[in-house]
Amino acid sequence: MSELADAPADGAVHLRIAGGIAAVTFDRPQARNAMTWAMYQALGGICERVAADPAVRVLTLRGAGGQAFVAGTDIAQFAAFADGEDGIAYERGIDAGIALLEGLPMPTVALVDGWAVGGGLALATACDFRIASAGARFGVPIARTLGNCLSIANLARLRAAFGPQPVRRMLLLAETLTAAEALACGFLETVCDGPDALTAAGAQLCEQLAALAPVTQAVSKEGLRRLALHALPEADDLVRRAYGSADFHEGVAAFTARRPPAWQGR
Repeated sequence: MSELADAPADGAVHLRIAGGIAAVTFDRPQARNAMTWAMYQALGGICERVAADPAVRVLTLRGAGGQAFVAGTDIAQFAAFADGEDGIAYERGIDAGIALLEGLPMPTVALVDGWAVGGGLALATACDFRIASAGARFGVPIARTLGNCLSIANLARLRAAFGPQPVRRMLLLAETLTAAEALACGFLETVCDGPDALTAAGAQLCEQLAALAPVTQAVSKEGLRRLALHALPEADDLVRRAYGSADFHEGVAAFTARRPPAWQGR
């Protein structure tokens, strides 16, 4: 058994390893586990540590508190962004962290209680399997909140996991999908009645995964990853336009001031 945690003031990301199962917990329930820069850094360190441990057969991710898996990135951190180049640096950093999770050789399972939105949805999508409670919600409501955008790699992951039309609904209409809708898309393996059932279903899936050939699992994962992200087009111009817009700065200011944003389209 082992544990790795970050500074509580910035939220924590815990790692517990037992019986070949690595369990990661996002621990900032007072903010619905919204990710700080420190939490992203801690998750990257955990992924590097677990990737080097041949005794780990499966990794799970779950949010603390029962209200959210991860409710995106902490929006207050965006107040320091000056222009579109800050957005490009941020999206590249997120892509690098997601790539560490997605590139793990062992199967990964997201256990979703409550909200998985924005960066939280990206983290869940990077996992191989997802199980959710009936009250879980999935979305990227940035057309209503921030006025920013996703990287082209995260768009490709979402399209591969949900199909194109649900992704349009999440991005262009700022809709959040219910657990039942995510199950119908094939995004989820199953929907559970409550947290105890979610824990039990996760344990059963981990047991199944841990009993199978790890090399086959690793090379199959990598092949699927390459197919999903093959020949991605250049998209820095799109990220630069969104993060450099007046609308993005208005979205951040409005969110932190708890008022509706006044979009200007520029």
